[in-house]
Amino acid sequence: MSTKNIRLEVMQALEPQVEGFMDSFLIQPEDIWQPTDFLPNSEKDTFLQEVKDIREESKELGYDFWVTMVADTITEEALPTYESWLMDVVGVDQHGDHKTNGWAKWVRAWTAEENRHGDVLNKYLYLSGRVNMREIEITTQHLISDGFDIGTDRDPYKNFVYTSFQELATNISHKRVGQMAKKKGNVLLGKMCTIIAGDEMRHHLAYREFVKTILGEDPSGMMIAFADMMKKKIVMPAHFLRESGGTIGSAFENFSNCAQRLGVYTAQDYVEILRKLNAYWELDSVRSLNEEAEKARDYLIKLPSRLERIAERMKFPQDQYHFKWVEANGAL
Repeated sequence: MSTKNIRLEVMQALEPQVEGFMDSFLIQPEDIWQPTDFLPNSEKDTFLQEVKDIREESKELGYDFWVTMVADTITEEALPTYESWLMDVVGVDQHGDHKTNGWAKWVRAWTAEENRHGDVLNKYLYLSGRVNMREIEITTQHLISDGFDIGTDRDPYKNFVYTSFQELATNISHKRVGQMAKKKGNVLLGKMCTIIAGDEMRHHLAYREFVKTILGEDPSGMMIAFADMMKKKIVMPAHFLRESGGTIGSAFENFSNCAQRLGVYTAQDYVEILRKLNAYWELDSVRSLNEEAEKARDYLIKLPSRLERIAERMKFPQDQYHFKWVEANGAL
């Protein structure tokens, strides 16, 4: 049987469990927070004063901080790309008699939760008065238009490895941005980023559970897929990031250097995420692996130590690159 057919059989076998995953890891729209819970209420007379407060508090945050905030926001705003990508994965079907396919329902509901992140961050940036919104909007449009290639193709195994990793990475980034904002006295932004980080953690827990469940059904296939993703490296969903007039991906390295310099997301974090996934999926104790999967497991178990040695030797530019999104004189 072909690899694709095996993937489809496993996804179909696990589909009845998806409803339970949704109950455990997602929250109904009426019960979850919404962007207006954090932003000034335009229906109230206090609206203008609340906007003024945001603008005053925002002055305490420096250039690298705003660049990171902008890139995080743009990444969240590119959700149309992520949903369309996942809807094409083997086993996810929203057509014909399969409109109620559990995996398609998951993708739509997950996307709906994630959509709130871009909404609240975008509106906050607009009200802060600290960024060039038109340049941000151009970058967002480019990112959605350019799409992305994260190396997963239509393989559900690889996609679930990717989302397990990436959701934890975004949790770390949003959490640290929130901590920095709070430290500078910006309580509202700190709380906002912290609660977004909480959403990302829930989603991470869900996707890592998908992988663990599949390891029980097709251990060799999942182990090989995991190793293949790590050999390619987990690229960020905004790796095609560019500014107006720029080429695809030209802005991403500069943003990554900024995040590394600020300590928001580092090479060491990448290593630690891999360690956590290896431990949760209990690679040491997975049984019934074929020869290729045994080699994949050996590679994965040794990989964190190898990557850590590389991370320790990595050097990053300390000079600030001046993005069009944020005025250079915004540095404090």
